Amino acid sequence: MKIERLKTDLLIIGGGTAGCYAAITATSDNTAPNAAGNKSADLKILIVEKANIKRSGCLAAGVNALNAYITEGRTPKDYVEYAKKDADGIVREDLLYSISEKFNEVTAHLEKLGLVILKDKDGKYVTRGNRNIKINGENIKPILAKAVKELPNVTVLNHVNIFDFSVHGNKIDGAFGFGIENDTFYAIEAGAVIIATGGAAGLYRPNNPGFSRHKMWYPPFNTGAGYAMGIRHGAEMTTFEMRFIALRCKDTIAPTGTLAQGVGAKQVNSLGEIYETKYGISTSERVYGTVTENLEGRGPCYLRTEGISAEQEESLLKAYLNMAPSQTIRWLENETPSKANVEIEGTEPYIVGGHTASGYWVDTKRATTIQGLYAAGDVAGGAPQKYVTGALAEGEIAAKSAVEYIKAKVDRHAPLQGSRNAPGINPGQALDAEVPLNISDSNIASHVAEIEKFFQNKKSDFTTEQLEETMQIVMDTYAGGIKTGYRYSENQLKLAKKEIEEIEKLTNKLGAADLQEVMYIYELKERLTVCRSVIAHLAARHETRWHSFAENLDYPEKDNINFRKYVNSRLENGEIKIILRELTAEGQRNYEHQH
Repeated sequence: MKIERLKTDLLIIGGGTAGCYAAITATSDNTAPNAAGNKSADLKILIVEKANIKRSGCLAAGVNALNAYITEGRTPKDYVEYAKKDADGIVREDLLYSISEKFNEVTAHLEKLGLVILKDKDGKYVTRGNRNIKINGENIKPILAKAVKELPNVTVLNHVNIFDFSVHGNKIDGAFGFGIENDTFYAIEAGAVIIATGGAAGLYRPNNPGFSRHKMWYPPFNTGAGYAMGIRHGAEMTTFEMRFIALRCKDTIAPTGTLAQGVGAKQVNSLGEIYETKYGISTSERVYGTVTENLEGRGPCYLRTEGISAEQEESLLKAYLNMAPSQTIRWLENETPSKANVEIEGTEPYIVGGHTASGYWVDTKRATTIQGLYAAGDVAGGAPQKYVTGALAEGEIAAKSAVEYIKAKVDRHAPLQGSRNAPGINPGQALDAEVPLNISDSNIASHVAEIEKFFQNKKSDFTTEQLEETMQIVMDTYAGGIKTGYRYSENQLKLAKKEIEEIEKLTNKLGAADLQEVMYIYELKERLTVCRSVIAHLAARHETRWHSFAENLDYPEKDNINFRKYVNSRLENGEIKIILRELTAEGQRNYEHQH
């Protein structure tokens, strides 16, 4: 591999929704001095993306609604209360307030960038329920990518996989990665880092096996990389036990919200009985009711669409073309929704901070417990139900905080880590050998050697795919997957922990023919790290607060006395240490870390 050193003021890892908007925000208020301390110069910003930002992240295929918007007659407080109720109180109100107050602002900005938002005859946004507005969002990600491409002083590195942070004394000063297409190892130094790599899919055995295993609710290329890097460097994480299980159309794994909210489709069992009122209509209760009806012999379960109007049917066919074309194709090949109800099922569990509260433990500025590292979007914990607009809002908050952090370092006459005598170096430009660097040659050498050992393992007894499938079977069987109706026990979790740790050891013996295969190995290692954290969190919460999301057979009831708390964790000496934190005070609008 070629070795290339890069330096930037702000490094953004992940070019999805939050990452793109962080770059847009950081550039729009470019008054901070750069690494050289020249106050008239603009900040240099580098986005590193594993795929290509034009079609990466959760918005890659598009979306047909913005699910977090303050509609007419509603307030940010209403949204906070909705999210709080859905998560049964285990949320960070300060984080929810800070994003909900920005929902409409970032939506207006998206429209200016070119997003088509549907309007009625009076020019008002067309709503879908109390918190959603309809959009033509098949090109929402290319719109964001185009806006980033036009920014001055922003460089994008596509097809570069970041696999480790550079952290010294609990302060981040950069990251390590490799170019999948150019055989280049990158050591990137930065004044501040925003992690925006999304959540984790592929931990559990998916609904569809074999060549269709990628047909899942969450992007299959989101491996929990951002989580894993933070965990390994001792960052505090939160609420990994609040897994997300989506209720989806069977087989296609297409969204069901458009059916429920768009045409008012009710959940019914095979007897035609509406069962959603029996179990509740929170996100987890909708899944739990479906699982229970199937287990008790009243399945399959459906969303009742038989008899909808021709106009409603046409709107569904068009809406699904925007976000899940396979569902529209299925309807056209078989029976359309007006002729037959739509069968539904739960997906495998995911760890995602945009729908549940899993992720980095951050303060109101989105600072993690590692100084200089900020989190935004699905990788940031504490604020469920953030969706697209929440990710944009967090990208904005994290960017402003990171810029403030960079500026404060220069204002104190303390140059950025390793930035002395480095004027005029742009992101994406190799550094001159004479420029002092904070990332040492020995640190680079050790990371390069780690990669090269996979090329040397010519005769591995197993493949990355085989170990990944084994991991998914273990999680499915012992850590509450589809196979067990999402239920688990203490003894099962102990077995899961033991098996996952054994698989982790085997990853060091894997072999690779090229850097694409090396990336697959690192993705597996990332998932295994997240699995360990998930198991520890599930074992730590001795209650069942969210049916199906965390269905604990040993503790089937809710315990508000001992567990109306955040379950947090930190990796210490190779073991995950659990930290129980009291809920932030109701209505509290500001929480900052005390390092």
